[in-house]
Amino acid sequence: MSSLIEIIDSLENRISKLLHKYELLKQQNTNLKQKIEKLESDLELHDDQLKRCEEKFSALKNANAMLGSDEYKRETKLKINALIREIDLCIAQLSE
Repeated sequence: MSSLIEIIDSLENRISKLLHKYELLKQQNTNLKQKIEKLESDLELHDDQLKRCEEKFSALKNANAMLGSDEYKRETKLKINALIREIDLCIAQLSE
């Protein structure tokens, strides 16, 4: 009978340890989920900042080309031509 009590005590001990580990892992999982959410939010902010910087860079390239720089002149001409084609298409659609 005493060996049965020892076995039960041992099982209780193991179950207690498992429950403790489970709670720790549950807490760790919650912390990691919060960290993931924060990192995703930070990533979204950085993506927005990058997009704004790329737009500013593009505008600066175009302004630089219009000021006489030969470095981005070809790109600017292509962009202006594309805009003119779009305007022509709009005019054609309006005149129909």
